[in-house]
Order: sequence, then structure tokens, then C-alpha cells
Amino acid sequence: MSGQRLTYAIRDTSMSIADHQDATGESLKIVKDATCTFCGCVCDDIDLTVKDNRIIEAKRACGLGKSWFFNHEIDQRPSCLISNEPASLEDGVERAARILAEAKYPIIYGLSDTTCEAQRVAVGIGDWIGGNVDTTTSVCHGPSGVAFQSVGEVTCSLGEVANRGDLIIFWGSNPAESHPRHFSKYSLMPKGMFVPNGRKDRTCVIVDVRRTKSARAADIFIQIKPRRDFEGLWTLRALAQDIELDGDQVERDTGVSLSIWQDLMERMKACKFGVIFFGMGLTMTRGKHCNSEALLALVRDMNKYTRFTCKPNRGHGNVTGADNVVTWRTGYPFGVNMSRGYPRFNPGEYTTADTLARGEADAALIIAADPMSNFSQPAREHLKTIPYIALDPKETPTTRAAAVAFTVSTYGINTGGTVYRMDDVPIPLRPAFKSPHPSDFDVLSAIEKRVKAIQAG
Repeated sequence: MSGQRLTYAIRDTSMSIADHQDATGESLKIVKDATCTFCGCVCDDIDLTVKDNRIIEAKRACGLGKSWFFNHEIDQRPSCLISNEPASLEDGVERAARILAEAKYPIIYGLSDTTCEAQRVAVGIGDWIGGNVDTTTSVCHGPSGVAFQSVGEVTCSLGEVANRGDLIIFWGSNPAESHPRHFSKYSLMPKGMFVPNGRKDRTCVIVDVRRTKSARAADIFIQIKPRRDFEGLWTLRALAQDIELDGDQVERDTGVSLSIWQDLMERMKACKFGVIFFGMGLTMTRGKHCNSEALLALVRDMNKYTRFTCKPNRGHGNVTGADNVVTWRTGYPFGVNMSRGYPRFNPGEYTTADTLARGEADAALIIAADPMSNFSQPAREHLKTIPYIALDPKETPTTRAAAVAFTVSTYGINTGGTVYRMDDVPIPLRPAFKSPHPSDFDVLSAIEKRVKAIQAG
């Protein structure tokens, strides 16, 4: 580029928490640069005001973030329930460990709304019991995980997007509703080192099957035919190689005229730093991993002309961390089987929605997820028939049907640790106040210790 380097400063956090008083003299706690773990943006510049163990102000948080902070209340349920009856943590840990250690085909699922430290312990449990370890990635960006392995990924940090990106494309993604600060903090509005005028220096393109709220922010909106993302991406790949195409055929296949695709390709070749953010509108429609492969290959092709990168727009606060931790520990990001004493990866065979729907699993450990609300009917029906353990800060349909349910503290609000932003950058958590309930890490560590003791005996 220009030879200049971007530098990253580590903030001094020694004065990040301070006590104040409001106008009535009541004590207030100010937590500066707290981290919001609601979505994959993981904004770490939120200033929280806490009064009587309740967050009353969240400066710079978006609407979703404020809802996350303001609606947080300590659950008054016991920290442990066995068959919906109050029990001690020790009894709950013992029962949970017995269920997992004695199962023939146990599964571990969830992990996307907890800390990396807790995720690491959960994978360790999966190894000890010879079970399946799966994350919510398998039902959202799982196809992208498969595509990364076959094509690779040209990537960057969100900081690079903010400082360099002059062509921003959103494909099958609606950040105005799912990641409200994405535009203002990372992709469109920031004034960066190489885009000093912010939004004026950028072109925004949105490709989707309908006009979403995000389309209002676009300079160019391309409405593609439903289930025709692969055809659209392959059209762009052909244009990148200067291959002559039949305009009528392209419009029949994609619902978009060839001239619009040609104009987009000219802009892609002419930009200095292009980025494509893609969402579940691409990964969970017809084509799935083939769509992701086509997009990743297109971005790879574009680096013949300019600097181009891509990133998935991840939903859960630490789903990226779950992928990273499971990959560190097993070599694969999700859907990992440990029954032979070594990791095996096979989406569709070892992913939780499938093992439950086929009636294979005989025990489960559900962490920060609610499959009883969003899995298929066959999967939910089978989950009801097997003993399982659920960890969640709040009551859900999954915790209500659990053999053992642990009420745990909320990560980022009551519990510290580490999470990963959607661009694979680790972010430390700065909790606002303590909870009487244990953390996921504490409960899982106790279960792992007891499982090892049972197996040793």
C-alpha cells in the first residue's frame, strides 16, 4: 500500500471501573469499555452504569445491546435443579458426570454464548467421554466452515475494513437489523487512515433476495432471484476472467441483467480494498457450502487485480470463539466425534441436529443453547427421551426438560473471560457485577473433574 502501518494500542484498564454517586447520594458503579456479547460485533467500547446490581445505562450500545444489558436480571431459580427439583451443586455435578460417563453415545452442543475458557473445558469433557462435540455453527455458518477447508479464506480484521475498505459488499446479510453498529463502527461510516472522509469514500453494495432495512444504506442494491446465489457468484467469477456470457441466460438464471453484474465487476476491479460480508442468506439456502465456496473463490480471484477479502457476519457473541477453540483442540470447527479416541469430522453424521433426529444420542450436555425451541420435531422428540444436562442463565424449554439444569451467570455481565469477535480477534470481558450463580467454567470444570474420577475408578 503506502508503506504506512496501522498500530494497535492496548488500553489501560486500571481505571476502567469506578464508584460514583447519583443526585440522591446512592452508589453507582461505572464500568468503562465493557464488552457487549449479544452479537458477533462484540463491541468493547460500552460504558455501563450499574445501580443495585442492575445496569441502568449503556453508553454507545445499539438497540440490541441496550436490550441485552437492561433486561438482564439475576435469575431467582436455584443454581441447580435435578428433575426440576432444587438440589445442591455437588449433587448436580455428580448426577451430570454419571449421565455423561455412563452414556454410550453422548453429545455436547451449544457453546456459542459462553467464554473460550468454558468452551475449552467442554471439549475436554467430550474427549474424556468419547462423545460428539458440536456448536451452533452447524445450524448457521457450518457450510462456510466446510468451504474454508476446501477453498481457503482471504481475510482481514474489522480494523482493516474501517481503515482501508472502499468497496463494501453485503451478500445475504442484513446488518442493519442483526448487527446495528456494523455500519457505524466497522464498515461504512468510520473515517479511516485510507478513507479519511468515511462514508463519502466508500461504495456500499447489497445483494439480497428482498429489500431489507440494510438496503436503505446501499449505493447499489441488487435483488437476486431466491436460491440463485451460486449462479450470481459464478457469473461474477466468469466476468473476473473476462469470459463472454449470454445476457439472456444470465438474467434467466439470476434475475439480474448482465449489465448490472458487469458494472459490479468493474467496481470490484477498480477498488483499492474490497470486502464481502456474507450471512445466512447465502449459507443456509440452496447450494449451502457450494455458495460459500463460490464466494471464497471469487474473492481469491479478485486478488489478481486488487486487495479483496471476505468475512462471514456471525450472529452469536462468541460463536467465532467456539469455532476457534474446538479447532485448537480437535483440528475441526464443529461436528467432531471422539468415540475412537481421536477426532473425526463429518457434518451430517456427527452434527447434533442429525444425531438427535436419527435417535442415536443417548445423553447430552447442552451449553448456552436452546435446541428445544429451534430444532426439528424429530430431534426435539428424541431429546425429551434421553437424560441431558443444560447450562443457561435463564429458564428455557431446554432447561425445563433437563435431567440436570444449572442456572449459571451471564458471560460479559457477571463473568469475565475471553470471547472472539467475528473477525477472529480475541476480546477480554469486563463484568459489571457478580452473580450468586456459578459460571459455565466453574460448573464444567467440576463435571470434568468428576468424570475423570469416575472413569479412573
